Amino acid sequence: MQQKSNSMLFIKAALFFIISLFISSSNDVLMRFLGERLDSFQVAWFRFFFGTLSLLPFMLYYGKKSFYTSRPFIHFIRGALLFVAVAAWSIGLSAKDVPFTLATTMSFTVPIFVLILAYIFLKEKIVLSRWAAAILGLFGILVSLEVHSADFNIYSLVFLISVIFFASLDIINKVLIVKESTLAMLFYSALVTTIIGFIPAILVWQNPTLNELFLLFILGAGGNLILYFILKAFALVDVSALAPLRYVEIIFSTAFAYFLFHEQLKNSILLGCAIIIPATLFLAYTEAKKTKFEKERM
Repeated sequence: MQQKSNSMLFIKAALFFIISLFISSSNDVLMRFLGERLDSFQVAWFRFFFGTLSLLPFMLYYGKKSFYTSRPFIHFIRGALLFVAVAAWSIGLSAKDVPFTLATTMSFTVPIFVLILAYIFLKEKIVLSRWAAAILGLFGILVSLEVHSADFNIYSLVFLISVIFFASLDIINKVLIVKESTLAMLFYSALVTTIIGFIPAILVWQNPTLNELFLLFILGAGGNLILYFILKAFALVDVSALAPLRYVEIIFSTAFAYFLFHEQLKNSILLGCAIIIPATLFLAYTEAKKTKFEKERM
């Protein structure tokens, strides 16, 4: 009975996690469509503006305590990094001749840069096997970006900038743990990012149509739903148990690319995934073992 119960919990968690991946890929679709007319800075700003508005009713429902924050400066830093990361992501998605599936492939590489940044800024000791996996992953990035061929598109590098900033956010979360509710952290990240991103957005402002406003609202609410379903999944099973499912997103991305943008999965991206996925899976596995060991020692 216990085994059956555990199996059901995993299935439920896996479903929540896969839903978050589908929403993530759908948000990329929206950013590409919206980026055809609106500037990427404006798209990024609206994402967080509507993200803030969609969270506000929940903040009001839970009352004054939900607005409490002990680390406003941390929220400011996180907001600045988050705006740059999402704006760069939007630039990459809206750039011409940059494959849609490249965005998903590059998102898989965040753990590689977390490891590198942790070594540089946190002076973490990295064993040789993890360095080997990171180097392999970096090689996979070069293959995916096609830096070796005449098809190399300079705009594809903005995804690299974006994942480095996302990795920086993970480092900050790792060091400066804010002992606040997830709702408060999510709300203040969106609010601060909205404030920070207003000036860049206003400089390139174009009045959105009603249809664009609707899509922008879906984009903002979708950003919150991604985290909601991820947290629902992680509340049921260990994070490491769901790590292999992370790569299901490439299936959604490939389907969207084919049916909506008439793109086929490029051999370079397929080969890059074949290199990056095993490398980052190994990093996730060894990180989970390290975390478990540290908890047992405490």
